[in-house]
Amino acid sequence: MKHQRDREQLHRDGYALLRGAIPAEWLDDLRAAFDTGVRASDQWPVPRGADWRHSLVDLDPQVQAVCRLPELLAVVGALIGERFFLAQVEGREPLAGGGQQILHRDLSAQRPGDTVNAVAYFDDYGPDNGATRIVPGSHRPLQDEPPFDFADESRSVQLSGAAGDIVVFDADLVHAGSRNSTGARRRSILISFFAEPLYPSHLETVNLRIIRMDMAGRFDPSGLAVGQRG
Repeated sequence: MKHQRDREQLHRDGYALLRGAIPAEWLDDLRAAFDTGVRASDQWPVPRGADWRHSLVDLDPQVQAVCRLPELLAVVGALIGERFFLAQVEGREPLAGGGQQILHRDLSAQRPGDTVNAVAYFDDYGPDNGATRIVPGSHRPLQDEPPFDFADESRSVQLSGAAGDIVVFDADLVHAGSRNSTGARRRSILISFFAEPLYPSHLETVNLRIIRMDMAGRFDPSGLAVGQRG
């Protein structure tokens, strides 16, 4: 994040939409990696939602390159504000008629701002094929603000865009997937980044999520790699 105004808006809104962040020439390989890695819901240690297609992609080098795009890491670093690591990446796609979620927060693990998620889209996305909905500014409620009504969609914004876009958001930002009413492909990867102090607790659950990738790398708040650590 180069400009103070951009940084202030990022923290105010709780998210950034990076248009065309993934090089166009990568997309065919990324789609192929997604399709190759698809596993049925009952093939995961914890069964996944039946109305979604889930893909095991964390060892694919092109997927790993997406997770380390400098523009993405810069936004993640600005949100977390301290050393962080790549915790998880998996493929997700809403099936025809599926994908609808109620608004929710993924929630920070220990303190506000220690967890950031990103959704990288491999296909064009919009209201007809299950794109993400978000509520800008909902990640840091005011002290006297009433609890968020997750059934109230009046403040939600339906994202739309092209293959290659990435939306990056604070885990406390209210968001949700939408119904894929047309059945058009909407392949994506969900990427999670954690502040470095969360590493020990993260290791306790990696087997439940089939995380096989190397998680030793660390990044400083600017998004630059700062060496390896086991």
